[in-house]
Amino acid sequence: MQRRKFLQQAAMAGAALAVSKQAISSQGNAGFPTVRIAEGQRKFKSAAVEKLIQEVQDSIGNKELAWMFGNSFPNTLDTTVEFTVENGKPDTYVITGDIDAMWLRDSSAQVWPYIPLCKNDKDLQQLIKGVINSQVKCILKDPYANAFYKDENKVSEWKKTDITDMKPGIHERKWEVDSLCYPIRLSYGYWKQTGDTTPFDETWQEAMRLVVKTFKQQQRFTAQGPYTFQRETAWATDGVPLGGYGYPVKPNGLICSMFRPSDDATIYPYLIPSNIFAAVSLKQLSEIYSTVSTDVNFPFEAGNLSRQVSDALEKHGTVHHPSYGNMFAYEVNGFGSYNLMDDANVPSLLSIPYLVNGMGGGEFLSGSAAKQLYQNTRKYVLSAENPFFFSGGYGEGVGGPHAGMDMVWPLSIIMRGITSTDDTEIKHCLDMLQNCHAGTGFMHESFNKDNAANFTRKWFAWANTIFGEFIWKVYREKPQLLSE
Repeated sequence: MQRRKFLQQAAMAGAALAVSKQAISSQGNAGFPTVRIAEGQRKFKSAAVEKLIQEVQDSIGNKELAWMFGNSFPNTLDTTVEFTVENGKPDTYVITGDIDAMWLRDSSAQVWPYIPLCKNDKDLQQLIKGVINSQVKCILKDPYANAFYKDENKVSEWKKTDITDMKPGIHERKWEVDSLCYPIRLSYGYWKQTGDTTPFDETWQEAMRLVVKTFKQQQRFTAQGPYTFQRETAWATDGVPLGGYGYPVKPNGLICSMFRPSDDATIYPYLIPSNIFAAVSLKQLSEIYSTVSTDVNFPFEAGNLSRQVSDALEKHGTVHHPSYGNMFAYEVNGFGSYNLMDDANVPSLLSIPYLVNGMGGGEFLSGSAAKQLYQNTRKYVLSAENPFFFSGGYGEGVGGPHAGMDMVWPLSIIMRGITSTDDTEIKHCLDMLQNCHAGTGFMHESFNKDNAANFTRKWFAWANTIFGEFIWKVYREKPQLLSE
């Protein structure tokens, strides 16, 4: 079944699938039905995750959010992972949910919230090491692909429509800068939490050298590079113009991304949030590599590329808005053209602190000018000036072209809450998330701003797990906001 079919609005069918809040309040189990998959059918079990779920559910006063946390936080482990040992190394294949393919982005984001727990849960630690190992194999197979199959004999549904170099084992070959950033972030976070360097063997190092090579190719200083992509489709956001190379850019040190983290084509190839992510990730890579390898040249190469991207961002990544002042653009082309918007998918402009704070990229938000730049950008993103900010009876938040107009992504509400320091705003985000699950007890890809029962993707593990990350953060830092 084609990916677009998974993204169609549920409309009235969604209402039939959902359990109404009135029905929930009349059922047992503290008033909430059992919707988490049965224990015997769960893909992976973590004692640390179960202990945390019990602690949070026992401690917070808002029992509906407690119920949602217990359903959503373990959803990746319950339903999407396949853990094996191959050639003596752990290997973890992670699907997104209702699509049987492993995205480099989603697989990283889905297990990221578990990293703080893996130090005291060796099974969970092995699972995350397995994700790192699996991602390395994917990158070495094709650094330009965004999604892969475990079974290399499986033929992609896009094989007939996509004009690009589709190798065996590839589900989709959309070049997205963030696809190569997320595995670095996962490796870095795992290393910092555990001190374990065993995943960073020669194979991992080979993959990381390929990452840097690919980023340099897509700076396009001397040539357009080897990647092209076209699709026979009526969806404008699924194809890349001008022979599959995209609209022209004026090389300046930024990295071209033909697609956004939403898997929608960029308008201008210099996607600013993804380049910020790349600058931070390359700095992380330099730090890891200098620890695990005697090669002194590559850490310098990665660090130098990080600085080059950072310098280009400072010169070309910002614009002056008449209402909000200096702020980040969403996309630019180096010729002076820019696109002002934000998309719910991470990396987004809204998510910048989530990606850089405490992750070796603090220079992007250090100093009063940089912090003001983000705050101006944030105000723009959460305003009607952003063409993909929607507000209605069931909530407000950022969407994007992928799910269409008036469709708010819970991911954006979660990210707004995670990056906020204001109690009132955080509570507002919690209330909206509690209000938008349409009685299912889970997060969705998107919901209609005026009808939460009209949603897309009832099984979307990334949104579920990061919702759990948000609740856990509030529980640790501002537990009073979860009291009712």
